[in-house]
Order: sequence, then C-alpha cells, then structure tokens
Amino acid sequence: MLIYQGTKTDFMSSLEEDTLANDLENLIYEKMNRRTQKSEFKSWQNSMQYMYKVLNDQEIPNNSGVAIEYNIPNTSKRIDFILSGLDSSKKSNTVVIELKQWSKINLVSGNDGLVETYTGNKLRKVVHPSYQVWSYCTMIEDYNFYVQENDIKLNPCAYLHNYSKKKNDDIEHELYQDYVEKAPVFAKGDIPKLRNFIKEFIKYGDDKRTLYSIENAKIKPSKSLQDSLVNMLDGNEEFVMIDEQKVVYEEIMELAQKSKNDGKKRVYIVEGGPGTGKSVVAINLLVNLTNREHFCQYVSKNSAPRNVYTAKLTGTRKKTHINNLFTGSGSFKDVEENMFDSLIVDEAHRLNEKSGFYSNEGENQIKEIINASNFSVFFIDENQRIHIKDIGNVEDIKMWAEKFNADIYENELVSQFRCNGSDGYLAWLDNTLEINETANFTLKDVDYDFKIFDNPQELRDKIVSLNNSGNNARVLAGYCWNWPKEGKSNPNYHDIKIGDFEMSWNLNDTSTYAIDEGSVHQAGCIHTSQGLEFDYVGVIIGEDMRYEDGKIVTDYNKRATYDSSIRGLKKMAKSNPEKADKIAEEIIKNTYRTLMTRGMKGCYIYCVDENLQKYFKKMMN
Repeated sequence: MLIYQGTKTDFMSSLEEDTLANDLENLIYEKMNRRTQKSEFKSWQNSMQYMYKVLNDQEIPNNSGVAIEYNIPNTSKRIDFILSGLDSSKKSNTVVIELKQWSKINLVSGNDGLVETYTGNKLRKVVHPSYQVWSYCTMIEDYNFYVQENDIKLNPCAYLHNYSKKKNDDIEHELYQDYVEKAPVFAKGDIPKLRNFIKEFIKYGDDKRTLYSIENAKIKPSKSLQDSLVNMLDGNEEFVMIDEQKVVYEEIMELAQKSKNDGKKRVYIVEGGPGTGKSVVAINLLVNLTNREHFCQYVSKNSAPRNVYTAKLTGTRKKTHINNLFTGSGSFKDVEENMFDSLIVDEAHRLNEKSGFYSNEGENQIKEIINASNFSVFFIDENQRIHIKDIGNVEDIKMWAEKFNADIYENELVSQFRCNGSDGYLAWLDNTLEINETANFTLKDVDYDFKIFDNPQELRDKIVSLNNSGNNARVLAGYCWNWPKEGKSNPNYHDIKIGDFEMSWNLNDTSTYAIDEGSVHQAGCIHTSQGLEFDYVGVIIGEDMRYEDGKIVTDYNKRATYDSSIRGLKKMAKSNPEKADKIAEEIIKNTYRTLMTRGMKGCYIYCVDENLQKYFKKMMN
C-alpha cells in the first residue's frame, strides 16, 4: 500500500506549500485508520526537507515517481521513501531510501546487524539502517510478482541527515560491511553523494508507472526463495519429523491449502509439552507452505528461537533474506484481514495484548494474527507462560476464532523426544514443583540423567566438560541477579555471585546464545533458552523459590529488579495480594519448569536455598 505517491514535481510543490506532512497524516488515517504520533509527524517535517534538498537537481527528472511511507504488503513494515524512473537503457528502476533522525550510534559487537541508538525515549538495540532497508527490498523481491517477472531493480540506501560521519565511522564498521555494501549510508553533508547515487539508476522519469505496478502486483513467494528454503531443509536432521509430528503436519498442510482455495478462515491449535516437537513441525510448515506458494511467516514473541532457527537453516549467523520469514508477534497490528495465506505461531503461550516500544499499540495479538491470516496455527503449552503479560491460552484463541467465524481444529503432540523421551521425568518434575500432582513420585526407573550438585562451581565444571563434545550444554539460571549495563558487554564482570562462585549473564553481543561458541561460560536465562533445547542443562535455582514448612514457596521480591516478567505485581499486591501471589507463583514455577526441561539427555541443578536442595534430593528417592 502506497500512502503517498506523486511525481517529483508534486513532491517539491507540496514541500514549498508546507502541506506534505499534513497530507501524509490525513492519508494514513484514510488508508490505515490510524492516528499519527507527534514524533512521526515531526520526523516527516524534518526528513522531507532534506529530501527536498536532495531532489533539487535538474538532472533528476521531474516526472520521476515519488512514494512516501510504502506499506509493504502483508506486513506492518513501511519504507520511508522510494524514487522510481528508467535507467540509461529505459528499463524500470527504483531507489529505496531509509531515513533516520539519529545523531549517534554505539556498536553492538558480535550481534550481527544491530546497533544501539536513542529511540523511543531510551537507548535501544535496533537493526542497522543498511540492513533494514536492504531486508525490505529483499522482501519485495521475494514476494512481489511484478518485480520478479520484470526484474525490477530495487537499489537501497540509508540517509542519516543528522549524523556527522567521521573517517572509519562506526556506522560503517566492518561488523556491518556486508550490509553497507548492499545499501550505502549517506550522512550529514552527503547530499551531492546521494544525488549521484540516485542519478546512477534513474536517468528518465516514468510518471509513477513503476510504483503503480509494484503496488498492484500479485503477492507470491518467488521461485528462488522456494528453492532456497527446500535446499536448506533437505537433509537437515534437526528438522526431521517422526510419528505423530508427521500426522499433525500433514493435516495442517491439507487445511492450509483448503483455506487458500476456498477463502474460509481456519484456526488450528496444537498443544504439546516440552520436547514434543512443536518447533520441528512449525519449521517444516514454514518451508513447505512457502514452497506451495503460500505467503506465510513463522511468528514468535521471543526473538531467540527465530534467530537460532534461521541460523540453523542457513548455516550462518549473518542476517539474510530468509530472516524476513521470521517475525515477532507484534507485527500484525496494522495488517488488513486475510492478507497472509498462513501464519505459524510458535510459543503461542507467550503472546501479549499490546505491542510496540511502549506496549501500548494494537488491541490483542491473538486477534491480530487471526485477522491477518486466512489460516493460522498456534503451537501452545500453557505451562510455559512465564511473564505477567503472557496471555496465550487455548480458551482465548478459540474465543477470537469464533468472533471471526473461523473453523477451529485441535490436536496434541504427546510423545516426548526431549528428556530422553521420558514422560516420567516430566511427571516427576510437575509433581515435585507442585504444579500438578502425579502418580510418578520418584526417578528410580526414569531413563534421564538428573543430578543435584551441592556446589555451583561443580555444576558449571560438569556442564563445561559435557559441552566439549558438541557445544550443546549450557548453564541456565532463574532471573534473581541484576544485569547492570557494565555486565552486558564486559566478560570480566560477574552478575551472578553465590559465595565464592561468580558467573556473568549471557553478554549483550549476541542473539544466538544457544548455539554460539563460548557461551557455555555465560549463564542463559529464560528469554535466551525458551523454545530451544540442549543435550545437557545446569540450572541454578535462585532465592525466588524456597522450601518452607513442608511446601515450595515462591517469592517474587527475590527476583532481579530488572526483571520485566513480574513488573506490576507489587502494585497489584496492594489491592489484590492473593491474585498477585497466585500470578507470581505460576510465573516462577513455570520458569523453572521450562529451564529444567531444556536438556534432552540430562538436567543438573543447584539450589541457593538449602532446604530446597534437601527437598529435591528427597523427591529423587
């Protein structure tokens, strides 16, 4: 969807008459039924003045097409500025420009494609502008049929008009070299250079014809994208389906095709505990539905599974066009109904109501996902809700499906492939954590390596030794230790301290902790491990879970002050203490249950609370 389109002459006139920002505000409300925020309005007023200066060149044709705020079909992503025209051989061409107000950035070393800058009223990690604009172009190339069939060139660049670029500047650091080569960065004082970049690709005007064709094109995955995905999955043993996984997969594939053919909205809910293969089925669906020309995406609230599965498919930690197939659960608040053929929602128990920097955008992520897709699949385990804002549950998914008059299907993945396939260990764990009372009270006949260490150093040493054979063992911990800024980038700073034992949280320089070399020497948390698995895990249970008076006691006051998963509980406790305690108990117990089920072959634990340590030993026997 093009919010604004005109010729260069139209654009220049609107700037001269001071009407462009108001026109954009009205068009966004008219086309997207969305009010413009003040910050967005100011950014138009500022950035478009700079684009006026850039285009104020007689060699850039007056009848070139100009698009502002191009909403990429089937997404909530918007491209800031597009210029269209013809190259020297009279072939259609475009220049795609990402505009930024930034004046300063910080490197995020090791975290490929990310920078740190002040945005949304605080310092945040965001994608590098060159990667951002390049990835938007690849999404159009991968799904826009007109661009594919006519080999339209999309030439991306970033323009940071407030940014004073120095020699060997961080914005062009070698960490970002791949992206800067694909989408060069222009900064303050670079207007002549940006003009030359535009004139390299646009020699003649096209009276907006290219923009019109792009906007009205059919949306379908390109053949090259389909082939790439199938080749990545072929022979990848991590994503081979067995038994009931294959049965569920085939039924979903059949129903997805029915929805594509008859336009009937359908919702499919798959329940499954830890290690039942929910993510394996989800990745196979993503690849093979795309191969059948479905426009679909893999959706998750947590970024860790998306980053790890992308890396496992592509064999690289670097961001590629495949990353566009993986998206966050807050991406659908502005998407029109049934714009996607299929959406595959993994870890659906982590869905939230609101989205955005301030968690105040949209209405409900379950509603928005069902609205945006003709066919939606929700993989869910309600015992893995670990945040006060987690709203994902089967009842609400059904409720929203009924509101959209969707046919509802349910299935369950039961067979346990993690924890050595031991349903006995999961039953024992649920009983021991007093989540569900079960008949399995001991681990005597359970084929799973569960041990209790009396010293956290011994636990770490054991995990490090097990990791040497395949980089598949990790130390995980409850979020009971703060994570100050110093600890986010300094490997010599130790956040977790228990007596003489010291260890740092996973550093701030990676989005793939679960598979990174060397991360065995850092402690992972629930957010870097949920949805993923290892051969062995060593779990440090902090003071937020203790054993007192013959029962397990949870204490959210012992959680780290930085922990957003319980933010708001203290305020709730003043008006409704019973509700606050109940929510806190669910979050804390589910957190440790989730951490203690990440290991396929074994789980080792250390408890800060001595009584809890004794309790676990007693329950083992």
